[in-house]
Formats: sequence, structure tokens, C-alpha cells
Amino acid sequence: MANYAHSKEVRSYNMSRIRSKDTKPEEIVRKFLFSKGFRYRKNDRRYPGCPDIVLPKYRTIIFINGCFWHCHEGCSDFVIPKSNQDYWVPKLEKNRKRDEKNYAILRNSGWNVLIVWECELKKASRDERLEQLYFQITD
Repeated sequence: MANYAHSKEVRSYNMSRIRSKDTKPEEIVRKFLFSKGFRYRKNDRRYPGCPDIVLPKYRTIIFINGCFWHCHEGCSDFVIPKSNQDYWVPKLEKNRKRDEKNYAILRNSGWNVLIVWECELKKASRDERLEQLYFQITD
């Protein structure tokens, strides 16, 4: 992925368009699960981290994480912005630590916590990742 800087106005506009729920990756996963007969709750605030998908019958919680916002290590989609690093580095690190804490709380409560990364849902790898997800839930 190209590593380029945006003007302040362009970056501001881009950031204003980012949604926190009902994102395209979430819709892809939800449609797949529904087509396989799974029924779920979405964005359930009763659980730490407000999981994207909760499958109570399978004691499984799924987070569909954006590679940038959740610091996907080793992913080409995770690039720390060159400008304003005093803001971005602590912000993204705080997100990562919060995620780890929430996952630990859920796992310690007996939940199977699954993470699906945004990059795993690109066309080239989507079908394979969704089939893998199916087996992670049902095993």
C-alpha cells in the first residue's frame, strides 16, 4: 500500500467518513453467518468491548477489526500516520491494550473470542477466511 501524506482537510474528511459499526467487513461476516444458519446479536453493549457479533448458543464472540484502528501487526494496511505521531502512537497503543484487556475478560468468562481482520476479508482470501471462521465456531 502506498505510504503518502494527506492534507489536513483530506485527512479530516476521510476520518469523518469512518463508521464504528455496520461496516462493510461486518456486513460480509454477518451475511455469511446468517446464510449458514447462525443467529446472533450484534454490537451487544452488555459485554466488554461491545462485540460486533455474539453467538450465545456457541459461547462465541466475534470482533471484526479494522487493521489500522486495532494495530494489525505485520499488515500492510496498518501504517502509522507520518504527521501528528504524538497523537496517533498513544491513541493506537491505547486501542490495542484495551482490546487485549477485553479479550482476556471475555475468555476468562468462558467465551470463545474470535478476531477477523479487515484485510482477511479482501476478495482474494475472503472465502477461505469465512470457511475457517465457520469451523472455529462449530469445533
